Amino acid sequence: MVNQPTKKTEVFLSLGSNIDPEKNLKYACRELKKAFGNIQISSVYRNKPIGFEGNDFLNMVVKVKSSFNPNEMLDFLGRLESATGRNIGTGAFDSRSLDIDMLLYGNLVHQEKPFQVPRIDIELYSFVICPLAEIEPDGIHPISGKTFKDLWESFDQEEHPLNKASFEV
Repeated sequence: MVNQPTKKTEVFLSLGSNIDPEKNLKYACRELKKAFGNIQISSVYRNKPIGFEGNDFLNMVVKVKSSFNPNEMLDFLGRLESATGRNIGTGAFDSRSLDIDMLLYGNLVHQEKPFQVPRIDIELYSFVICPLAEIEPDGIHPISGKTFKDLWESFDQEEHPLNKASFEV
């Protein structure tokens, strides 16, 4: 029997860490490459924590092509987070060894638990929309219909400052 090629979906992930961030982001990217092959990586950005006091976060966006369905992707990402010692499920804004959010799963619009895509974070946080616009400027937000570049250009960048980190994955 011949194996039929499985259709792969473009999935965009937001990665962040403020506990050993360089080590944990490198680990995550290494594991994503093992699982999905060629991945596209944004620059890494440094920003202050939101909603609590703590070390600065390093954040980035990664694009993968995957044959995982959304639930399989979430399970895989949860295992990566757990492998870095992340305590998942507290619901609190706090320091994190690794936080990976599925921002987009193709053009899927799904706003019910256990996952929401596109994530509202795209329009709320500079550390999400800036690196997303960097690697996929002409990508279209599945709900607003705006390009990621346009969303970033209309974002209040003074209110939500972001600095490119000197760290590279």
